[in-house]
Amino acid sequence: NREALRLYLVTNRYQDSVESFLEKVETACRSGVTIVQLREKNLTTNQYYQLAKQVKEITDAYQVPLIIDDRLDVCLAVDAAGLHIGDDELPVSVARKVLGPEKILGVTAKTVKRALEAEEGGANYLGTGAIFPTTTKENAPITLISTLKTICQTVAIPVVAIGGLTSENIEQLIGTGIAGVAVVRDLMQAEDIEAKTQAFLTKLDDIIF
Repeated sequence: NREALRLYLVTNRYQDSVESFLEKVETACRSGVTIVQLREKNLTTNQYYQLAKQVKEITDAYQVPLIIDDRLDVCLAVDAAGLHIGDDELPVSVARKVLGPEKILGVTAKTVKRALEAEEGGANYLGTGAIFPTTTKENAPITLISTLKTICQTVAIPVVAIGGLTSENIEQLIGTGIAGVAVVRDLMQAEDIEAKTQAFLTKLDDIIF
């Protein structure tokens, strides 16, 4: 569902307590984010599973799909809506085979070649970036907006832009053909998550048709 990708929250707990983190996720879901990816790099499997269960209770309550980053086991264990994999993770076709046909499979694709391979392997959508410099992934190579546009034109599946995106700079993505924007810091660190979510949604009306 292309529409579900419009405002894609990718989580980062920073220094938040679990309670504060879950509160932020709930506020974002209540305010209109359309999909949530739980991305945790430094948890044990059991910690990731327990957190995913708690996040899924929130996303389910707001009928927002939950995507698990990287961890196929956690995705299946909590029966999340889907999985997102990067360049260094399972081959796309293998992930698709294990997930089955019903789950959402998102794949990071920074090049046209990778985008086509991911589409062929069974991806439902692509995450492309970093479009702007980002503190979330230090040293992430920048993807040109022209490359983003070419990827959107080349594949039939929807493409989500990611990397350093804020409610101030996403206007530069008009005309690229993206289905949505994935946001980490500008939402998770916002002083007023509700107002920030609304600012994104208003801007996105001019960018995504």
